[in-house]
Formats: sequence, structure tokens, C-alpha cells
Amino acid sequence: MKRAAGANRRVPFVPLVLGLLIASVLSVVVSLAFGSERIPVTDVVAAVRDRLQGAAPGQWDVIVWELRLPRALMALVVGAGLAVSGAGMQTLVRNPLADPFLLGISSGASVGATAAITTGALAGFGIYAVSTGALLGAIGAALLVWLVATAQGGLTPIRLVLSGVVLSSGLSAIASFLVFMSDDPRAANSVMFWMLGSVGGASWEKLWLPAALSLVLCLAMLALHRWLDALAAGPETAAALGVNVAALRTALFVGLAVLVGVLVAVSGGIGFVGLIVPHAARLLVGARHRVVLPVAALGGGLFLLWVDVLARLVARPQEIPLGVVTGVVGAPLFLLLLGRGRYRFGGGG
Repeated sequence: MKRAAGANRRVPFVPLVLGLLIASVLSVVVSLAFGSERIPVTDVVAAVRDRLQGAAPGQWDVIVWELRLPRALMALVVGAGLAVSGAGMQTLVRNPLADPFLLGISSGASVGATAAITTGALAGFGIYAVSTGALLGAIGAALLVWLVATAQGGLTPIRLVLSGVVLSSGLSAIASFLVFMSDDPRAANSVMFWMLGSVGGASWEKLWLPAALSLVLCLAMLALHRWLDALAAGPETAAALGVNVAALRTALFVGLAVLVGVLVAVSGGIGFVGLIVPHAARLLVGARHRVVLPVAALGGGLFLLWVDVLARLVARPQEIPLGVVTGVVGAPLFLLLLGRGRYRFGGGG
């Protein structure tokens, strides 16, 4: 009876998804009005309409279409990707406290980005030097975790967690050493701002890859939602249901590593999104992946979009790194979620 009563209190899935979709579209339009210079929402709508209709560009065309719209869409994509990655990571290691950066991918990206900033490595990539270094570092870190875990006997949750935590500490030390040895006095500030995350450098060219990878991974996980439900219940349960546990863990590990690496490369390390949003989604709609993943993706995108708006407004004309805002907002929000509801990780419903 308690289980049934808990299920009745869940939010209906279809109305929730439609509500999140509508809220996301409206939020993107409204967010374009905020920045170092305020633009009336009516002028924002007119600028977008003129561009879509091929009309002559107006006064706000460059600011709205070339600067703020890619940034808003990047916030949606990164937030959605981090939320989906967080849900996948929690299933992979069967730990509700896991987040997308558990495997040391963020620390590896930090080493690559720090090396690009402090040593001038990859300068031939121009404005993409830091992103390229971060992506290479993230892939290298994921490969190290893979090699260490498989050398110890396979991609089990405990091996992945321990390998990721240990390598993350070592890679963070390397990044700090690179900053310490740098002759550039501004290097520490640049590295710190990058590590805390921002979508301020978003452009239409940078948007398509994280968007495509986030969509592909989300669709792939939805297609395998029954297998993921079984894996969350335990490897023995999954094997009894006919799931190839080793192959599923490998595929999930590779997909998450690639997506998180790309997300960190374009936005830096933005914490809390991949931890909080999957929990909120499970409290709203239950633990099944076929409902958790769409709600987490839409909720994560919407959450990070408004975090970015706050980051632009709180200290205008300066911007606060997104990781600072997600930490300040996310910590009490997570405690509130824990206090208002309970669910069994990997449970049905």
C-alpha cells in the first residue's frame, strides 16, 4: 500500500515533459533579453523572427543571433548532456552519489586545458586550443581508467570508482603543478575560471558536436532502458534476465566518457548538474530509465540555462563562473530533495 501511495504522488510523465519543453522554449527567448545590455523581449522576438524569415537584420541582430542564442542553446545542451551522463554514471557504478566527473574525466580535461593555457601547446588550433587540449586530456583520463580497471579484472563498479578517484587526485595535482610552474601571472585566473565552467564562448560552430552526442547517447540509453533498469538492480539480476553485463558496462563507459569529454571541452567543469537533476527526476517520475532520461535531459537543460542567466546578472558587467552558481544553488537544493522524498535507487516504478 505504501508503494502504491508513493506511485500515485508521482507527476504524470507526459504533462511533465510537455511542460518542460514549453518552459525551455520560453526560457530561451526570455534569456536572450538578459546580459550586459538589457534588450526588450519584444525586440528579441523581432530579431529572431527577422533572421528566420530572411529579413534585413535589425539593431539587435548580432547580439541576439550570434552571441546570446548560441550561448542559450549551449547551456541547454550541456545541462541536458550532464544530466543524462549523471543518470548513466549512477547506473554504471550503482551509486546514487556518482556524477559525470567520477571517472576522472574532468581532471584529465583540466590537465589538457591547463597545459594549453600555461605552455602555449596546441596554439596552432587558435581559439580552439583550450577546448582541444581539454578533449585530449579527457580522452586520455578515460583511457587510463579503462586500462587500470581492466588490468585489475574488469569494469566493475568498485574498480571504476577507485580508479577514477585515485587518477582524479593525481591529475589534479599535475594541473596544479603546471599552474605553479607557469611564468604567466594570469594563468592561475584563466585556469580557475575554465575549471569552474562557462558557456560564454559558445558559437554555432561549437554547438553541433555536443548537441549531436547528447542526443545520440540519450536515444541509445532509451533504446536500452530495460537493460539499464536491470543493471541498476544489480549485475546478478541483469544476468538472470539475459543481459550481457560486461558488454553493457563497456558500451555505457565508452559513451559516457566521450560525451563528458566533449561537454567539458566546450564548457569546463560544471558541477552538481549531473548529481542533482537525476535525483530530482527520479523523485518526480520514478526510477525507470525510460521516464527518468527525458525528464533529466529537459530539466538539466532548463536548470543550467537559468544558472547561466544568474551568472550574467549577479555581478554585471562581470560574469560568475557557472560552477560557483550551481554549487551555491545546488547544495541546498540537493539537501531539500533528500528531505522531501525517498526513493530506492534502482527500484521499479
